[in-house]
Amino acid sequence: LTMPDSMSLERRKILKALGAKLVLTPGPKGMPGAIARAEELVQENPDSHLMLQQFNNPANPDIHEKTTGPEIWDATGGDIDVLVCGVGTGGTITGVSRFIKNEKGKAITAVAVEPDSSTMISAALKGEEPTHGPHKIQGIGAGFVPKNLDMAVVDRAEQVSNEDAMEWAHKLMQEEGILAGISCGAAMCVADRLSQQPEFAGKTIVVVLPDSGERYLSSPLFADTFTEQELGQ
Repeated sequence: LTMPDSMSLERRKILKALGAKLVLTPGPKGMPGAIARAEELVQENPDSHLMLQQFNNPANPDIHEKTTGPEIWDATGGDIDVLVCGVGTGGTITGVSRFIKNEKGKAITAVAVEPDSSTMISAALKGEEPTHGPHKIQGIGAGFVPKNLDMAVVDRAEQVSNEDAMEWAHKLMQEEGILAGISCGAAMCVADRLSQQPEFAGKTIVVVLPDSGERYLSSPLFADTFTEQELGQ
């Protein structure tokens, strides 16, 4: 399993505990670097290696169309106006939006969340030149528009800074008791931003929080959680 060496230590430990052989790639090369290395390994070992390619595998959005979409629809009784999702592989926002828009026929606003230093989706929607730089919001902003992402069902994209994503992740912990990851904080930041805009007044905004903060204990998200004295106790 290939992944950038900038990913959290917890991610690596969990994968190794589950039996994966990790191949770490240079962090500055991001996910494109990890994907390129995976492709090399498959070419070098065609009989023993398989590339599932989560960024370009129709099974990814399909399962969200079959399960996550109906779950959200049932949980809200169909009372959903806005869907906010961080975009990593693009599977969640694509599958859920297809279910609600196409199968249920409801015209929701699907909002993609990306780092403010990686504007790939925003640029694609506007027909502009994208920018991509390093960021600390693991799980989104891969540096390219995933082939799984159906741009036809995405209505707008919103950008979030590292600082705002972490601030909102902390708000989830401290105010709601939800130990969520950094990209979840980014999605909540956008949901709050939209809720304050007149066009979304009185609308039901659904936010998908896909991961746990336990994957980020060694990351900057928890940098100020303990003092040196507390860590030594």
